[in-house]
This record gives sequence, C-alpha cells and structure tokens, in this order.
Amino acid sequence: MDVLYVSLQKKLVHIGARLLVSNRNYARLAEVGRLETPKVSGKYETGQLILHRVFGYRGVVLFPWLARVYDRDIPQHRSNDEEPNPGVGKEVRGRTHTFYQVLIDQRDCPYIRAQTEAVTFLGNQESSRSLYAIPGLDYVAHEDIIPYVSAEKMPLNHELFDKFLTQNPKGDPPFIAQETLKAWQNKNHPWLELSDVHKETTENIRVTVIPFYMGCRESHANSVYWWRYCIRLENLGSLSVQLRERHWRIFSLSGTLETVRGRGVVGQEPALTRTLPAFQYSSHVSLQAPSGHMWGTFRMEREDGYTFDCRIPPFSLESKPDGGSATPPETV
Repeated sequence: MDVLYVSLQKKLVHIGARLLVSNRNYARLAEVGRLETPKVSGKYETGQLILHRVFGYRGVVLFPWLARVYDRDIPQHRSNDEEPNPGVGKEVRGRTHTFYQVLIDQRDCPYIRAQTEAVTFLGNQESSRSLYAIPGLDYVAHEDIIPYVSAEKMPLNHELFDKFLTQNPKGDPPFIAQETLKAWQNKNHPWLELSDVHKETTENIRVTVIPFYMGCRESHANSVYWWRYCIRLENLGSLSVQLRERHWRIFSLSGTLETVRGRGVVGQEPALTRTLPAFQYSSHVSLQAPSGHMWGTFRMEREDGYTFDCRIPPFSLESKPDGGSATPPETV
C-alpha cells in the first residue's frame, strides 16, 4: 500500500497517490495513514476513512445513499433496428448510483475549492425563518473515493466526529456508528436526502448538479418552498478556463418564468486549470409553488481567448412531504 503523508504545516497538495501539506518555505511531513485499493464493486461502510479524488481532502463516510443519476452525455437507449441519431445525447432514464455523506477534516477546509458548509436546512419551528448550516459535510460519488487506514485514535478533526462515530473493536471499518448517527439517519431528514444527480459536458467542462429540497415556510399570505442546489464544475481538457457569467432560467409550477444573470458565482470567477481543475459551490432558490424547473448556462472564457456557453443540465425542483420520500439512505 502507498503511504499517505500530511505535513505538520498547512497547504494541501495532492500528488499522485499521496496527500502532502506544506507551507511556502518548507515541508515537514508526517505519516497519517496508508492508502487502500479503491473498491470497484460493493460499497464503503460507515466509518471508512477517505481521501477525495478531486478535491484532495481527508474525510470519513457517515453513510451511503442511493441516487438516480441522469447523465446527458450518455446516448439514449435505442432498439436494434433504430438508426443512431448523433444529435441525441440525453439520458432520460436515471441510473442508480451510490453516493456517500462524508465529514470533512476541518484542517483541510481552507485549502479545498469547495464550500465546506454546503449542507443547509430550515429551522423546525414554525415561527423561525432561520437558515442553518452544518459545517464540513459533503456528498461524494463512489468513484471519487480513495480509501485509507490510519493508526490514529482521532484521525479526523471535526466537531461531530466523536459524536457520530466510535472505534470499532473489530477494526474493519475502523469506526462504527454511534446511536446519535443512527438516530439522525433514521429520522430521514428531507434536507439530508439526495435523490437526483444531473450531469452534462460542454467543450470539456463537466457540470454536475445535485438539488435538495429544504422545506416549506408557510404564512397567512402564502407558502414558500426552498431548495438547495450543489454545482460542481470540472475541466476535463488541457486548456485553462475561467467562469465569467451565469445565466439562469427558473420556471415555477405557478406559471412564472424568472431570468437571473450575473457575474461569476457566489462572488467568485473561478479558474479551472490543470492543477486546480474543479470548483464546487452551493446556492438556494425559493418558489411560491411546490415544484418547478431550473436550467441555464455559464459563460466561460478559455486561456486562448475563446468564449462559450457551458450548459447547466435541466433539473427538477420537487417538494417532498415531511419525513422524506421513498428513496431512503442505505442502512448503516
């Protein structure tokens, strides 16, 4: 197995199969674990320590979740006697795929290009209008996980780690769920539930969208439904690309169609380069109807000056009854 190194200084650098952390002047390395072979089949269990393949952070699996993945880069299935249509590139049937809810090591949070407070939810009290965020939670696809093992008793720095997990006497996986985590999972909070994932590639820029229903706020005048959506952009090409503008279209079941334009995303114009090819962020949208649709484009500028519109795959905004829907997480 390859050795996983992390410096006692800061900055994250993901080099091949090793994770290094260094400052600008020197690197002082310390072994924190050993990489394991990623699973081709099966799933990772609660308590598995992981390294994120793209963002390079250390984390631990809380529990797996089944999602329907709609990949618009995959051609539609056709009958044997049907002629191929080069213009068709939409996968209309979702394919079941395993994702994982993961705690992120807080020591790595300042150095990754993904928001680390991306899991948000509404307060339970009817009188509350508060929006809460749980720090250091992420949803990770099975193929983005590199497993590792560590001899440390507390290998992950996160305020919820020892509340959710405890050492496994059998050692495989090294940690198991505490009753707190089991109870949290069994409540099946709608704001935790991942059900659909949408993907599409334009000019080597891969866009992945994961929408979450957050709940409804009711008043004497109307009802307002809220969703969170997480977007990941990844540059699959060799030339650097920078996101300059966003253009959204938001359709509500009430019949309204809203257009939103603006510079960058979440106050940034992220560059996707060879060394930093990915960027991930979350945002929110509300409708005065229980369902709707969103779609749009990102205006991208390549390092050679070429500009193009990168498509954001259309996705549904669907509300759910209290307590979630019929797509529960897998058992811990």
